[in-house]
Formats: sequence, C-alpha cells, structure tokens
Amino acid sequence: MANYFLDNTDLVYQFEKLDLKEVVELLEDNYKQAEKFNYAPVNYEDAIENYRKIMEVVGDIAANYIAPRAASIDEEGAAFKDGKVSYAKGTREALDILSKAELMGLILPREYGGLNFPTTIYMVAVEMISRADASLMNLFGLQDIGKTIAQFADEIQKEEFLPGLASGEFTGAMALTEPDAGSDLQAVKLTAYQDENGKWFLRGVKRFITNGNGDVLLVLARSEPGTKDARGLSMFVCHRDDTLIVRRIEHKLGIHGSPTCELQFNDTPAQLVGAKRFGLLKYVIYLMNRARIGIGAQSLGIAQEAYEEALKYAKAREQFGKSIYYLPVISNMLIEMKVTIEANRSLYYSTCVWLDKKEKYEDLVDGLKAAKKPFADANEKLKHANKIVSFLTPLSKFFLSESANKISYDSLQIHGGTGYMKEFSVERLTRDARITNIYEGTSQLQVVAATGGAINDIFAEFFDDQEKKEYKGNLIKLLDCLKEMRELYKDCLKYVKDKKDSNFQDVAAKDLVEMYGYIYTGFLLLNEANTRQQKVFTARRYILDSLSKARKNAESIKNELYSDVLHADTILI
Repeated sequence: MANYFLDNTDLVYQFEKLDLKEVVELLEDNYKQAEKFNYAPVNYEDAIENYRKIMEVVGDIAANYIAPRAASIDEEGAAFKDGKVSYAKGTREALDILSKAELMGLILPREYGGLNFPTTIYMVAVEMISRADASLMNLFGLQDIGKTIAQFADEIQKEEFLPGLASGEFTGAMALTEPDAGSDLQAVKLTAYQDENGKWFLRGVKRFITNGNGDVLLVLARSEPGTKDARGLSMFVCHRDDTLIVRRIEHKLGIHGSPTCELQFNDTPAQLVGAKRFGLLKYVIYLMNRARIGIGAQSLGIAQEAYEEALKYAKAREQFGKSIYYLPVISNMLIEMKVTIEANRSLYYSTCVWLDKKEKYEDLVDGLKAAKKPFADANEKLKHANKIVSFLTPLSKFFLSESANKISYDSLQIHGGTGYMKEFSVERLTRDARITNIYEGTSQLQVVAATGGAINDIFAEFFDDQEKKEYKGNLIKLLDCLKEMRELYKDCLKYVKDKKDSNFQDVAAKDLVEMYGYIYTGFLLLNEANTRQQKVFTARRYILDSLSKARKNAESIKNELYSDVLHADTILI
C-alpha cells in the first residue's frame, strides 16, 4: 500500500535530520510529563520514535483513505441550504477517520486530549494531508485555533473548548476578515460590547471565513468604543449558536471541500481571550504566523502531488515512438520541479524549527519571570529567534506558494490537453494551488513583511560561519557561487541605502528579499550536500540557478529597472 510518508524519501530525510532536542525538552517539561502520562516520551529518542510512528499512520491515511476521496469532494463541494452548511460526503468520512485515529489534537496539551507534538512534526502531517486533498487541509490545519486557546485562554476556557477540538467533536474557525478589512485588520469594525453583568456579545459581519460554519470561533472584534486602530481590538472565543448566521458560502475556483463563509453576528455570546486591546497586537500575530506556516505545508503538498502526477504521466505517455519522459524539454521541467520542491522543503522545515524554538523560548521566559528567576539568557534567545521567524515565515510562504502555482501549472503543461480535463487530478491541483499565494496574506504582503530581515542582514553571522566551513570536492565551487551572491546582495543593499529614498527601497524590496532567500536556502542545501551525496545534484542545480536569478535581481536594482513604479500615477493614466 502507498504511504505519503514512507514513499517520500526527501520528506523522510528532512524528518530524520530535524534538530528538535531543545524544543522537545521544553515541550515535555524536561520529560516530567511522562510522570503524569504513561504515553509521554521519557527522552528525546523516545519522542522521535513516537513522532515517526504517528507520521507513518498519517502517511497511510493520506494515501489510502483521503486521496481517493479528493476528486469526489472537489466535484460535490461544500453545500449551503436553508442557512446550513454541510461538508461533502468524502470530507465527512475523512474527518471521521482522522478523529478516530486521534489526530485532530496533535499540537494540543495532553491534559485536554491532545498529543503535545511540536509544530514542526504537525506540519509534516499537514504537508501529507495537503498532498492528498488540499481542501481537507483547511479543516485539519485549523488545530491552530485550539493551540491559540491553549496559549492565551484561562483554565476554564481551556476546559470548555480544547477537549472537543482535540477529539474532533468540534471544528474551528478564525474570524478575522471583514468586507472592508482584508489585509488591513486594523480596520476591523465588528463590535464587542458588555452588558450590565459584564458578559460579552458580538455584533457585525465577517467575510471570507474558512470553515466559518465551525463549532468554535476565534473572533477579532473592536472592544474599545471610539477607537479606529489596532489598540482597540481584542480577541474573543464563542460557540456557534442561533445568533450566528451563515449568510452565504463562496463559490470558489478551487479547494471546494472547504466552505468559505460570510457570517453575521447578532449579539452572539462570547468570551474575552487574554487581555483587552491585545487582539491584533499579540494574539492574531501569533495565530497568523502559524496560519502562514500552515499554508507553506499546503503549498508543499500540492507541489509534491503535482510533480508525482507529471512524472507518472510523462513516463506513460508515448509520442514520436517513445515516452515523453525522455524528451529533454520534458525531463528538464521534471528536474526543475523536483529540485524546487526539495529546496523549498529544506527552507520550510528550517522555518518550522525556528518557530518552535521561538514559541518555547516565549514560554520559558514567561515561566522564569513568573518564578522571579533570572531570564536574561532566555530572553536573548527569544529575541534572536523572533527576528529569524519574522523573516523566515513570510519568506517561506512567499517562496513555497509561488512555487506551488508554477509547479502545478507546469504539471498541467506536461499533461497537455488531457491535463485540462477533469479526469486528471492535475486540473484540480492547479485550481487548488491558486489560493495559496493569496490567502493568509498575499505574496506581495509577504515581501513587505520579510523586507526588514533582508535589509538588516539578519543572517550575516550565520553566513559568515557557513563560509568558514570545509566543503567536499566540487562543493567548494558552489560555495564560491554563494559568496558571489552575498557580494551582489551587499552591493545592492548599499546602493539602495545610499539613495536614502524609502520609496525606492520599497520598489527594490522584492529583489532584495528574493536574493536573501536564495542565499539562505543555498547554504541549507550546501550543508545537506556536504553530508549526503544524494543532495549534491539538488544543491548544484539550485545554487547555479539562484546565482543567475540573483544577477538578474541585481541588474534590476542597479539599473533601476522598476524605478518607473515611482511615477506609476502618471504612467498608468
């Protein structure tokens, strides 16, 4: 039988090289959790073995139970009738299978029925589920709703909401977007008010809410009358009841199994999560970071399946007396897909590990402060991790979602006319991929978010250390390529800074972010190639290709190719 974990040698390789020792020690309270739960790991090796077993289970379910239902789910879609939303038959069956396998609370605490896994391991599962059915990921991947409640809610709220989310009895939703507040969440207008007894209620409209028909909703609302910015927003949690009306579901290009809802809150009872005024400034940022990481896994899963479909079709399809797999123009496309996926996977799981570190350092600092113990060292680790996560999270979503679109597009091209037909799954994959570089922040907004890290050269020390390492054989030539990329980047950065023009910096941002991402990913691959012969080809192809792209980026900046954008208001009239 197929298995989306065991059959994917690159995914297994990335899993086996994960360095989560510090994260797991903090997550498991230095393995004291084993004293309360007999299924908790007693050491790091035990934890990794357990993670692997569960990933094999997910791989089996994804390949043999979810993937065969994906086409029918896409065709049937979620339905809306008489004010009620219903999932496609295959979606209901898949959720039931995942719930019975106790996989709906992977990252939730054991006290509430979860498995207490690191986010990185959870994302391995999300990648496989996404490969099987990208729309199902939008339901399975909403475990971050429970994680946010676990992180910031009080004990009574945790007891009320988490067991149902962990068991799969409840599904969740995060209700952030409004008709006039898409990416600009500071503009949220939905009102939260208190009655004479101090109880909270919600009134207003939310739009484009993934799984808005969920049982438990995290809602960003304006709790401070008269405010218009982020400081007037708070986070609330509520159950779905008769006061919460689904006004419609959207008819979308892809991910048909995932209902996207417009919601009307009519004095809906709710509970404040955490402190007032921190809804956007703290809690939504936490939630959005995790959501963007989730879209990265979704993008990887779609790209992997699109590549597999293209490879299978190219080997089977004969033209001019031979398989098109042997046509250089086709084999080159397949090689490019494979290299891109492996490079993206290296970047992605590096990002996940840093997110895990950052979140556990936050918990450690909070614990030390509460215990009135010295926390300076832990705080320095937190600051460092926060800078890296603030860059890598948007970079990963940008790189991976754009790649998912290109890879699915190229896969359809390899299929030729048949790929345009619904009989082949690449047609669905291409439609599903299109949303990945739009929702949870468009690629353009990811560039904006990553610009600070690139401008401030946050990996300078890391890059310096990598350049000093010893590399085998021809890898030294690849190191020279990365050094050249760094010089190109530094030269461009100086050029941009010397202009002292913030508008030009904004125009150059995409080129700078891309260059910096190429360098970071290139060093990751170079290190992999230095220890694993099978990675040499991937590293060589990626780094040489990235060097040519970096030269183009540098030319665009230095020749001010895009400077016309500064005068777009006159040019476009």
